[in-house]
Amino acid sequence: MYPALAVLKALQEDESSRWQSDGTERQLQAEYDALEVLWVGGEGGIEVDLISREEVEFTTIPAAGLHGVGLRAFPGNLWQIIKGFFSARRILKEFQPQVLFFTGGYLAVPVALAGRSILSRKNRPRIMVYVPDIEPGLALRLLAWLSDQIAVTVEASMNYFGSKSKIEVTGYPVRGELSMGDQKAARSQLSLSQDLPTLLVFGGSKGARSINRAVFQVLPDLLKDIQVIHISGQLDWSEVEYERNRLPEYLKKRYHAYPYLYQEMGAALNAADMVVSRAGASVLGEFPVFGIPAILVPYPYAWRYQEVNARYLENCGAAIVLQDDELKQKLLPTILGLLDDQNQRERMSQAMSSMATPKATESITNLLHGLVTESSLGRI
Repeated sequence: MYPALAVLKALQEDESSRWQSDGTERQLQAEYDALEVLWVGGEGGIEVDLISREEVEFTTIPAAGLHGVGLRAFPGNLWQIIKGFFSARRILKEFQPQVLFFTGGYLAVPVALAGRSILSRKNRPRIMVYVPDIEPGLALRLLAWLSDQIAVTVEASMNYFGSKSKIEVTGYPVRGELSMGDQKAARSQLSLSQDLPTLLVFGGSKGARSINRAVFQVLPDLLKDIQVIHISGQLDWSEVEYERNRLPEYLKKRYHAYPYLYQEMGAALNAADMVVSRAGASVLGEFPVFGIPAILVPYPYAWRYQEVNARYLENCGAAIVLQDDELKQKLLPTILGLLDDQNQRERMSQAMSSMATPKATESITNLLHGLVTESSLGRI
């Protein structure tokens, strides 16, 4: 979701800049230059809250996954996909997009199939897929067969595709508000001490219960030496409040917990000296921007995508990988060991920074503009 938001904002900024000429509005060069965006989400999806913050039209379709579901759920999920296909086809006929842009998920399959079902290449929308994880999921592999353009985060992703002729290595598009800034200002913004080492703990948009509970177990020992920014997710927030209230007053001041951060996430990353997190695709793009040494805990029930992401960063020298079932025994000594070894932290920080791709969003928007031009010429 976040890569798509980063690309959307870049497109909106590009559109806005083309309306300006010496501070006054001017007419666009052609009718198809005007940017119109429709965001298609799943019914009851988690993106509704985030997209509501943006100035973009939003609609939903029925959708469900097939990979890894049991036999009992399979027929119902397949029926949801079929319904999603017909809903998407109706939406595409009404909206008449020139380009469909996908960043993964089972929702994309019925939309892409609906786009391809428009038989005339002259009129059908072009399809572009961005692969955020190193290993593409089942949905993205299917979409690759339907796409006109594929963008990937790292070169290693190309090994998962047959034909490489339409693949471009762009890097991970990072939201503009997540940019390297002044650590002192970031710590002031979050009411942190300027003198204490800072650990960020982050489990993803929904949080990570195993990480949260492992942190609770060692929290008093951690707070003796460092301050902690803990983004727990909403589901475990009552446990966070309980554990925080159990802390002595002098340690409580060092524990900065939030159910979720949106606008302030950049400040949290700027303020931190190291991070403990899951290994979703964002770690490949956001952590390199800040050069943050990472302790990564792949989610054990997400096929192997997070494991592949984590091992890639570990092999590059930018991260240490812990398994979910190792947290209780290894989390505290791993954090304190990294805290005590400044040379290792510096090496990891340099390795992480070397993977940053600041022009990733620009590269993807350029590819999208190219598909828009191709589609526009085809419709003349």
